[in-house]
Parts: sequence; C-alpha cells; structure tokens
Amino acid sequence: MAFTRTTAINKIAKLKKFVRGIQGGTSAGKTYGILPLLINYAISYKMVEISVVSESVPHLKRGAIKDFKKIMKESGRWNDKRWNATDSKYTFFNGSYIEFFSADNDSKLRGARRDVLYINEANNIIFEAYQELAVRTKKHIYLDWNPTAEFWFHTELQHDKEDTDFLIINYLDNEACPLSAKRAILKAKEKAKKSPFWANWYKVYGLGLIGQLEDVVFSNWKIIKSLPKSARLIGYGLDFGYTNDPTALVSVWEYNGHRIVKQELYATKLLNKDIAEALDKLEDATVWADSASPKDIADLCTYGFEVEGAEKGADSIKYGIKVMQQVTCYYVTQDSLDLIKELRGYRYIKGKPIDAFNHAIDALRYHEVMNLGKHRKDFSKTTVRT
Repeated sequence: MAFTRTTAINKIAKLKKFVRGIQGGTSAGKTYGILPLLINYAISYKMVEISVVSESVPHLKRGAIKDFKKIMKESGRWNDKRWNATDSKYTFFNGSYIEFFSADNDSKLRGARRDVLYINEANNIIFEAYQELAVRTKKHIYLDWNPTAEFWFHTELQHDKEDTDFLIINYLDNEACPLSAKRAILKAKEKAKKSPFWANWYKVYGLGLIGQLEDVVFSNWKIIKSLPKSARLIGYGLDFGYTNDPTALVSVWEYNGHRIVKQELYATKLLNKDIAEALDKLEDATVWADSASPKDIADLCTYGFEVEGAEKGADSIKYGIKVMQQVTCYYVTQDSLDLIKELRGYRYIKGKPIDAFNHAIDALRYHEVMNLGKHRKDFSKTTVRT
C-alpha cells in the first residue's frame, strides 16, 4: 500500500509557530499527518533530535509507534537495523533520530533537550508534564487531541497568538480515511439528529469541535503502571460481542485493600475457542459473564472453565453502576487502553447511562455485581481446572 499525502498533512505542514496545536475528530489523520513531517524533518537535517510522547508505553505501541513503522514502510524508508526496540528509537543515516517515550517517565521528562517535540493525545497529559518537556524543546512542538472538552491547551496556550498555531481538522481532510470509519461517522451524523449523546459525539469525533463531557458515570478510578506482583486475583468479567461490538474480558485483583482492574481481551469476531485460548493463558478463577448468552457460557464451560452468568433483572445496569460507584477507587493498569477510553467517555444522558462504548465496563460490572453486590458468593477458594 502506497503512502497518501492528504489534505490534513498539507494543512499541518503550513503551521510555522513554536507550538502547533492540531485538534481533530476520529480518522482525521492527525497522527498520520504529523509523523510524516517529523520523518521528513529528520531526513532533511543532520543530527536532529525528535521526541514523540504519549501518556503510556502501551498507548505509544498501539498508536504512534505502530503508525510510525507503517508510514516508514509505506514510503520505503524502513530499515530494521536502525530501530532500537529497547529504547524505542529510530536513528536515520544522517545521525538524526526519533524517540518514543511515555509522559510517566520522570527521567525522560527532565532529561536531555530535543529539537522537536510531538505529544500525541495531549489532553491525557497533565500541564506540568507538558511544561517539563516544552522548556527542553528548541525548535517547535506539535500537540494533537480529540476535543472531548477544553484542557490546558485552550486555557494556557491558545491565546498566545505570537507563539501558538491552532488547526482543526476532521475526517473530510483525510483522503486515506478507511471507508468503514467514514461510514461509522456518517451513521453517527444521522443519529445526532435525534440523540444528544450522538450530537455531542459527532461534534467531537466527526467535526473535531469541542464537546461537553458532562455527567461522567465513573470518576472513582486512576491509572497505575502495572499489576503489583503480590496482587491476588479475585476473578474475571466477560462481555460477549462479535461483529460490531467487541468481546471484552477483564480481571479484577486485590492489593492492600484496593481493587485493581486489568483488560485481558478486547476484540471483535472472536469465537468461543478464541476466548478459551485467552483464558487458558491466565490464572484460574471464576468468570462472570453476561447471562443473556447462556449458549456461549455453556460452550466455554466445556473447555474446563468455571463460567457463570451474572444475575440480571429490572434496573440491573443502574444497580451495577451503584455497586461500582461505592468502591473508593479502581486502579486500572495503563495497558488497559480500551477500558480507560470507555471510563473516560461513559456518561449519563438525561439521567441514564449511554448504551454505547461500555463493553469492558459491562464486563467489570458483571463481576462486581456478583462479587460485591447482593448476589456475592464466597471467593475464598480458587477454582482449578481439571
């Protein structure tokens, strides 16, 4: 597949000030617009130092690093020998390099200076981290984000017209936008005519305009780097999906009186044998699944796992949310990318939680209702497959 130079790339290339803020919707080509410019800059000048930063290493690997490698290969520039996987650093023939690191790496934040900085999804990074990086950047800074709500760019940087460029792009600026993504955006546009949730979604992810992220359902959670070695597994939650909705599996752990959640599986078009293969690699414990899928539950049990249907009934979603809200804080591992995204966007519309983007949350809810709610069982013994 050949690399496509899009309208988004051309617009981003025209930005000239020290800070270059790119706000845009889904599939607008923000990352795919900035990275080619960084690559060309690195090739055009000797000994250029470029840093690409995101909120976590897993986020980088699934996002900017993956896109970087794809762009390099599509443009015929990739050389395996020049990629240092340990340091996540690509060094070009002229001594220039592009490195990737996370904003939770304090030594990197306060480390060496660089020529160019790119912060991917900057709204997920605190302003103090940006400041540490910005004061060590010599030439210019790229920032990109989905405008779910105002953040420090709008309050601290945007009004400095002398040093800050600001650009809004959307899927219409990206000629390389996949047809499936374009169809999904256009469907949301139709739904927006009747639904305030979809109206906000289309405004943010379709048009790239600032939306209102109000009435978030869960605020009692924080991100942690990894699962502590001495954490004790409590159990699993499983939400079935297939074509459009993903199958989501989460594990729930206890550590020093705190609950830790880790995303184990999140993908579409998975058969039960695929779920069984994933479970087979994990520690044994009861799996609480959506009781609306008894055939799938029974099938998974034939593989030797203890899978049970979570109790459901009138207002079961409302009740499950209430159970989860009573937990002081859920600690979510930073590699649980889809769960984190859902927690950030799951909200109430007219007093009711939206029935969208909640698959990993539903999986967690099934487990918590059965573990903490009125249907809780004795989990003192660990189930072992035979």
